[in-house]
Amino acid sequence: MEQFAPVKRSKDGQPVRYLIVDDSVFARKNLTRMVETFGGQLAGEAGDGVSAVTEYDRTKPDIVLMDITMPQMEGIEAAEKIVRQHPEARIVMVSSVGYQENIVAALQRGARHFVQKPVKAEVLYEVIKYVMGEDCSVVAAAGAGA
Repeated sequence: MEQFAPVKRSKDGQPVRYLIVDDSVFARKNLTRMVETFGGQLAGEAGDGVSAVTEYDRTKPDIVLMDITMPQMEGIEAAEKIVRQHPEARIVMVSSVGYQENIVAALQRGARHFVQKPVKAEVLYEVIKYVMGEDCSVVAAAGAGA
């Protein structure tokens, strides 16, 4: 997998902490591997929207990567509940269901961005840097040439 300059929290230089929410164990593992290549740290994971809300409260992640189509509670509803309780929450919807109305609904209910599955690491990396904004710094590897 491609090497990326680590994305760190600018306030303390620590790794960005992620909550990964998807009903597919394979998808969660794949996203975990990706964020680790960005220097990120897995704060928690959930397999449905109900667990996502609970895990957010428990782990207080910097960013949430959330699937839309899940059992018990859809990702859009879970995103809305999280943002209602935590307006600062940064949620990125990650879904193969890239219908315009789903994307619009997710953004209207508090998601900050959308990434289409299958996820390309370089796209996710750019979205994470964008969503983290001023609250992150990209640390160039020591000795890396231009």
